[in-house]
Amino acid sequence: MADNMDDDLPQEALPLQQDLTCPVCQGIFKDPSLLPCTHSFCRECLERSWQYNKKCPVCRQVFEEGSAIPNRALSSACESFLKQKNWGNATKPRGHVCHLHLKPLELYCEKDEEPVCVDCVTLHSSHRLLSIKDGAPMCRNELSFKVQIFEKKLDSFRKTSYKLSNTVEFIKYQAGQAEKQIKAEFERLHAVLHAEEARRLKALEVEEEQKISSVQDMIASAEKDIKTLGDLIETLKKEMGNEDLPLLMNFQNLKRKAQWVTTEPFVPDGCLLDMGQHVGALAFNIWKNMKNNVQFHAVVLDPNTASPWLSLSPDLTSVKESPERMTVPENPERFDPCVFVLGAEGYTAGKHRWDINVGDNPKWIVGVCKSSVVRKKKFTVSTNRGVWAISLSKGVYSALTPERTELVVQQRPEKIRVKLNMDKGEVSFWDGGTAKHLVSFTHKFEERIFPIFGPGLHSAPMSMVAGKIAVHTS
Repeated sequence: MADNMDDDLPQEALPLQQDLTCPVCQGIFKDPSLLPCTHSFCRECLERSWQYNKKCPVCRQVFEEGSAIPNRALSSACESFLKQKNWGNATKPRGHVCHLHLKPLELYCEKDEEPVCVDCVTLHSSHRLLSIKDGAPMCRNELSFKVQIFEKKLDSFRKTSYKLSNTVEFIKYQAGQAEKQIKAEFERLHAVLHAEEARRLKALEVEEEQKISSVQDMIASAEKDIKTLGDLIETLKKEMGNEDLPLLMNFQNLKRKAQWVTTEPFVPDGCLLDMGQHVGALAFNIWKNMKNNVQFHAVVLDPNTASPWLSLSPDLTSVKESPERMTVPENPERFDPCVFVLGAEGYTAGKHRWDINVGDNPKWIVGVCKSSVVRKKKFTVSTNRGVWAISLSKGVYSALTPERTELVVQQRPEKIRVKLNMDKGEVSFWDGGTAKHLVSFTHKFEERIFPIFGPGLHSAPMSMVAGKIAVHTS
């Protein structure tokens, strides 16, 4: 009906209709507003245009919000025009034409990214104008590049989502292993410590649920982003298949939609269970009146940092070579490819001491390292890499300084004692059997320091030596 309205108008009314037509919506003015540049627009069209571009849609002169005033004379003229018999609401011209000059859109402005007519050339005198035929492939190429980027992101999201799903399964496995260890320890002390057993199992359950819930939230978020990216790609591909002119007319809207600022998913630090809290030195934490039935270890190992080639005992007090590479998550804390494992607790102050049973293993490294030590690539163990340690290799004991200082050892030690004084900035190494001093390092420790162990690839375990327990009450 609207398309036939122009045919019903008297020929002499057509120029008047054009004068009373809003350049933006191509309808008769509704509540017209006058800009300082003297151009008028429907109030709603002007408000909508100002949200995206602070310039006059006709002459592109900048204007401030609120600077437009009601054009009452034009409003009255529009009302009179619409009251005429059989004239009704004016409509848009047929086809795709310039809103300003009502001429066919035959050119494409590369700077403003919109099609224009030949009369618009003066308004784009400093811009590069292309034919519609040349402009469409250029826009398609840009959208195609966006699609390629999003397809790569989609693949990355899927891979990370798969890793996160595997992490959930490993957390469940960890929870199962921890539950077995907790139950075994409490079975031995069950008569007296039933209440403590229940409390610790609950703590494990809560952390398991929290960690799994956290990772599942990330999976849900990643899957949501995957769907959104997929929908966006399909939308862009569908729009790219449109005819040239509709594509160009919708290009700005498509380009605004074709943005992606969401951070890519990742396996976060601390996503695994804190195994040291649940099973590390568990017996010591419940000792009080049961000291004859428990052992104390100054250091327990952190399985979340252990190389996939290392196997830890259930109580986290010994480590040895694994006969095959373990299936474990690629979490940020884990050493790989270097064959190391850290203690579960790091230190920022105070004095600390622990003994390591190295036995007759022909190759090992023991010491301390800063928390930011390299985890995901091979590196030379040295003080200038944030590791203060000693080693045995090919029958030679060495202090792992950049120049490799050889240590004189008269009797092969089976135990190595490490003393760490954070306040003094000193770490020293001793023969744990003879109490003979081997070497000391001094350094101003500016971050958390962790015990580090490199047991070498040998079947004999490296184990933490149990300490003596004394009970003092007052």
